[in-house]
Amino acid sequence: MYAMTFAVDEINRNSTLLPGVKLGYRILDTCSRYPWSLQAALSLVGGDTNSCKLTASIPQSAAYEQPGETTGGQSVPLLIGAATSTTAIIESRILGPLSVPVISYLASCPCLSDRHKFPNFFRTIPSDIYQARAIARLAIRFNWTWIGAVLVNNDYGQLAIQTFQEEIRGKGVCLEFIETVHRETIVSDARRAAITIQASTTRVILIFCWYTDVKKLFLELAERNVTDRQFLASEAWSTSGDLLQDLAISKVANGVLGVAIRSSTVPGFQNYLKSLHPNHRPDDEFLKRFWEKEFACSPEATQSHAAPFSSYSSSTLKTRFDYPSNVSSSSPEKKSLQKASLPICNGTESLEGMQHLFTDTSQLRVAYNVYLAVYAAAHALHNLLSCPNRDSPLRNNSSTCSSPKHIKPVQLLQRLNKVNVTTPQGEIFYFQGADIPAKYDLVNWQNTPEGPLKLVLIGRVDGFDLHLNESAIQWSTGSNQVPISVCSDSCPPGTRKANRKGEPVCCFDCISCAEGEINNKTGSLHCERCPSEFWSNANRTACIYRQIDFLSFNETLGITLTTAAVSGAIVTTAVFVVFLYYRHTPMVRANNSELSFLLLLSLKLCFLCSLVFIGRPSVWSCRFQQAAFGISFVFCVSCLLVKTIVVLVVFRSARPGTESLMKWFGPGHQRGSVCLFTCIQIIICAIWLSLSPPVPQRDLGLQGSKVTLECAMTSVVGFSLVLGYIGLLACTCLILAFLARKLPDNFNEAKLITFSMLIFCAVWVAFVPAYVSSPGKYVVAVEIFAILASSYGLLFCIFAPKCFIILLRPEKNTKKHLMAR
Repeated sequence: MYAMTFAVDEINRNSTLLPGVKLGYRILDTCSRYPWSLQAALSLVGGDTNSCKLTASIPQSAAYEQPGETTGGQSVPLLIGAATSTTAIIESRILGPLSVPVISYLASCPCLSDRHKFPNFFRTIPSDIYQARAIARLAIRFNWTWIGAVLVNNDYGQLAIQTFQEEIRGKGVCLEFIETVHRETIVSDARRAAITIQASTTRVILIFCWYTDVKKLFLELAERNVTDRQFLASEAWSTSGDLLQDLAISKVANGVLGVAIRSSTVPGFQNYLKSLHPNHRPDDEFLKRFWEKEFACSPEATQSHAAPFSSYSSSTLKTRFDYPSNVSSSSPEKKSLQKASLPICNGTESLEGMQHLFTDTSQLRVAYNVYLAVYAAAHALHNLLSCPNRDSPLRNNSSTCSSPKHIKPVQLLQRLNKVNVTTPQGEIFYFQGADIPAKYDLVNWQNTPEGPLKLVLIGRVDGFDLHLNESAIQWSTGSNQVPISVCSDSCPPGTRKANRKGEPVCCFDCISCAEGEINNKTGSLHCERCPSEFWSNANRTACIYRQIDFLSFNETLGITLTTAAVSGAIVTTAVFVVFLYYRHTPMVRANNSELSFLLLLSLKLCFLCSLVFIGRPSVWSCRFQQAAFGISFVFCVSCLLVKTIVVLVVFRSARPGTESLMKWFGPGHQRGSVCLFTCIQIIICAIWLSLSPPVPQRDLGLQGSKVTLECAMTSVVGFSLVLGYIGLLACTCLILAFLARKLPDNFNEAKLITFSMLIFCAVWVAFVPAYVSSPGKYVVAVEIFAILASSYGLLFCIFAPKCFIILLRPEKNTKKHLMAR
């Protein structure tokens, strides 16, 4: 109230703002009752002074007057008021058709920003949307991802939490709970909310309530000794002196971080307040009561020059959004008794030396909003009245200019929409629709040695920007360390988040990145796959070069296969020596001993060629190993094929009329056949290796920290021809040996060849799927195993029975025994 009167007096003394025009005002009080508020507003707009005797409004209605005139019976073109959003909505809707501007200093409902519904409404306090956004950004800034909320069950609380949730959406912040309280059941609701807070895991609680509700909640928390929570305050209670001074809740409320209506200083306002005296303002009922309370005396009613008040507000400016103030009314008899019991003031009483909240102007908040509203109205009037030829008889300026005696509300409304205000302190502001640019203070409740908490300014909010001095904050823990409030700790590098089913996104498990994937960030949702030539380290935090891997002579598998190959070569050599020593015996001479020696030589080559596959692949080793394998095995199978043909020819030549068959397949022809079959394989290998030979290549397709260096088959056709030719000879040999298995003889070698070829074919048939499905270096191991298995099969099936007879049953190593049926 006094901020308004001070601003009006200051403007009237200003020679540049509204020169030649004096502002007047009438201040009425509604006692926060909606019908009285509406009645007061209509009486002011209609110019009815009598109807206002019993109502006095917030609406602090501002009118103007010429020097020497009074405002009695004159309608006012503009209202400054509506201390609650509900009052503002009622007045704006009723006065909207009349185009009467309403400037509120405390109605913060976001709904009032709708210019279609409230085209005549303005305010000098930001919409609640901005404070909810500011609080959300505080939570994001301090990495509070797990928050609880307590809110009043009306538009103020619901819209605030809705805006808060919209702001944190997608930012990794979640609400563990939302508790609502009602004014009608605040005691039980506060108890329920306190129990929820005590049982919760969150350490940060957001409260959108009126300070009386907060007090009930804090008292419940104090009874339960819940002192480890960090509270975020809305501007409805962040500066409440009642809460700051209450020692019963100081342990609970310590460290509160809140958004507050921005504060400012007005030069000269404190001196103005200290100069107030009831003798100078006999109609000021509030000042009279204040004087009686502070000085315990009754000021004399003198008929001095009165300021143009109809009545003064008897309620303080603490009234907040959507809540009626607790205004007590006393009966006339009680007032008379109180006044009669007080002595008459002697006139020396003064506010000059008094330290009181009434005269403390260090942090003006609501009062400063009133101050800005008055200046906005004054600048709009100034723009309306500042016409170059205002006093000219011509009427061509009537559309844009107005006379001080004939101010139309619609003209003032148009000027307010475009007004650009500069206060004496140099602050510039303008209306963006109904709102001014959002500005808030950030405040912190801190301990004092005296006991009560103190309010400390720690930063400001300017639009969407936070300016915060974090080092000045005292947290609820009593330290300067930011409290931690999370549902799940951030996942360290090397892991990723995995949301828990049915729980908020802030609650998650940390799962280690898969092999070949890394994550070097904290709290990441995904792991990144390493490039093909790299692999993840043990901690899954970095990609490292994959180690080269191949079948070497130093590892267990390589040693085992080498031992098996060398052992096979040694056994073959031993058999060769035995056959060479007993070369003149019937057992060795049967079925062409020369082919047996060639077969033993080819088996030894088969065993030895497997060694070429072990070791680091190179260009020449890749070419030589496949050629050695293909030629050695064709050499071996050719010997068996020719031996089988010899068995068939020998028995057929024994029939009458077929004696000449043997001369066409003598020793020379046998050697020639083996050379012919082998030369065909040599030609195939030569063409294959000259056109598209195998090359050493890294197999990057396999997963693991090692990359296999292998001989890649650039031509599958060439390798298939090599294997196919071996298979053709083996199948032919198997068929012929099968046909010759029942030929009469005590020692029919065809039976041994049949059994050996069955083993040979079975090994190589099984080799194909095993070769295709084996990973990395095990492909080579499978091929070596097939070579050794088939070679050992041929060696033991064909030569073991012969060696047994030669060495252990020499009595059977006779021509008579071999020829016996």
